[in-house]
Amino acid sequence: MTLFSDVTDQYSHRVRMVVAEKGVNIERVEVDSKHKPIDLGELNPYNTLPTLFDREIVLYESAVIMEYLDERFPHPPLLTVYPVERAQARQMMHRIDKEWSGHVDLLMSGERSDAATRARKELRENLIGSAQVFSQNKFFLSDEFSLVDCYVAPILWRLKAMKITLPDRQVRPIRRYMKRVFERLSFRASLTEAEVEMRE
Repeated sequence: MTLFSDVTDQYSHRVRMVVAEKGVNIERVEVDSKHKPIDLGELNPYNTLPTLFDREIVLYESAVIMEYLDERFPHPPLLTVYPVERAQARQMMHRIDKEWSGHVDLLMSGERSDAATRARKELRENLIGSAQVFSQNKFFLSDEFSLVDCYVAPILWRLKAMKITLPDRQVRPIRRYMKRVFERLSFRASLTEAEVEMRE
């Protein structure tokens, strides 16, 4: 099993978090998105990252890869077996992609524009507005670490790189969540050298 993974983007980081949580023995090929290897284009018609190659199957969408890994390696489970809770988790992951991830992509690109300024403001406000959700459970929406956390944590890890600061008093639940997740051995194992440098 081989994972082609961008060294800095949130989508590859999500997948690496799942791999680390599962303790899967996998070959990680860390890729600079500006210098992609030829074999990636031969495997994936879109030449995108992350891309997972496993036996006869090639997967190249982070959400699909994450759920595939969760089903292929069922312990520990990262999605509940209960249909309503699974649907709620998937809905939240969809919302994160719609409301947060696009802002992260723009800000991490290094673009300096009015659009980037708006994206920084909107993402900051969205995070502050969600502080209450972080206080309700040990992890995001659940007392068990889940795929939703694999969406949220890479975004929070990139706050400093995106030049986003959060007000201490309003976001204490987010700070406690960050400390809890960032100290997990699996989270530390998921980081590339470039990602470690983001917070140094």
